[in-house]
Amino acid sequence: MSFKIIVFIKQVPDTDDIRWTEQNTIQREGLESVINPYDIGAIQLAKKIRLLLEDCKITAVTMGPLQAKAALKEAIAMGCDNGYLLCDKKFAGSDTLATAYVLSQFIKTEANDFDLILSGYQAVDGDTAQTPSSLAQKLNIAQITSVKELIEINKEYSLWQKETPEVTQNIKIYHPALISVNINNAEILPDINGYIKAQTTDITVLSAADIEADITKTGFAGSPTQVKKAFRPEITRATERLSFENNGQISDYIIKLINKCKEQDEV
Repeated sequence: MSFKIIVFIKQVPDTDDIRWTEQNTIQREGLESVINPYDIGAIQLAKKIRLLLEDCKITAVTMGPLQAKAALKEAIAMGCDNGYLLCDKKFAGSDTLATAYVLSQFIKTEANDFDLILSGYQAVDGDTAQTPSSLAQKLNIAQITSVKELIEINKEYSLWQKETPEVTQNIKIYHPALISVNINNAEILPDINGYIKAQTTDITVLSAADIEADITKTGFAGSPTQVKKAFRPEITRATERLSFENNGQISDYIIKLINKCKEQDEV
């Protein structure tokens, strides 16, 4: 029996060319886009698992407009076996909760025999890191967030290295489970066979009706959070040019600054 991995990816806009709708959501149609960098890290780990386990299948899934087919084709070129696009106007404007609901409906109706879900731990166009955990909760499965590396895996369980600014942990988890990946510098170079497979593999497009989604839980209707205003912050810095004769003067100056900050905190 094959080991089935679902990799959720997201097509995110080129950060140099962001446009906004009247609802303060990102205008994605016609926008130059790429695969979310953290999701490429998830694909990288999925491919590593396939090298370690016999008969392993990797399915890439995304929610978005029809242009997101390009991201799925790219994921197949990188090594995924097939792709699903969840595409419906009723999904437009979904926040993290509504997005997690749509993804959970896909799993429940189309892929409920999965062994492992992999995803980037956040998308660079939102930086909330909420969707993977919300999805795990809706599927009632165990999860590990902010994973850096796979240590060990078999069809029953896997061992992962989780890394946060405070601590590094090795955590064992039994399948089925969800792993959100905190690797944003992964690079996967497709080979000619990958490109050929991407061109010859059809992307399955599913609507809200296809995954039996309750449309009151999708899009703006199912999103309790909405962006009220979006803008580029003005960055200003007060700078001061200092000149010192030796390292001792530099040290004394830094100590005075630290003490001054401490005094302000105590007030």
